[in-house]
Amino acid sequence: MNELIAVTLLNILLITVVVVIHYEFLYRTSDIIPRLCARHRPRILIGVLAALIAHSVEVWIFGVGYYFEHHSPWFGTLQGNFDGSLLDAAYFSFTTFSTLGFGDIEPIGPLRYTAGMEALTGLVLITWSASFLFVEMQRYWDDR
Repeated sequence: MNELIAVTLLNILLITVVVVIHYEFLYRTSDIIPRLCARHRPRILIGVLAALIAHSVEVWIFGVGYYFEHHSPWFGTLQGNFDGSLLDAAYFSFTTFSTLGFGDIEPIGPLRYTAGMEALTGLVLITWSASFLFVEMQRYWDDR
């Protein structure tokens, strides 16, 4: 039962951190874009780059979480084509966040809960970015 509480608290922390980071990236990007004295194309490109950077940062945060969980005695392990490195944990995070799915690395034990929560969080944040970019494109696409 202590494992469940620990993994739940860690997931709440990870999700809160990445959602706040995503909000800040999108908020600051929406604040910067109108100030640019550029045509519509660079504005849209800046929005896309900001979203990609935000997602990369968020994936790495989950990757650090997986690394910590894997090396902790309470959270389970990552097995398969996994050598215990932070880079492999980040790779697993990228495949999970994007809902591509894992195949060569598999979570065992309570770590599976984190993988499920990351997939759900990634789906929501990717959709949020797509909505943000759609609104920005509508705003600036015909601004020539």
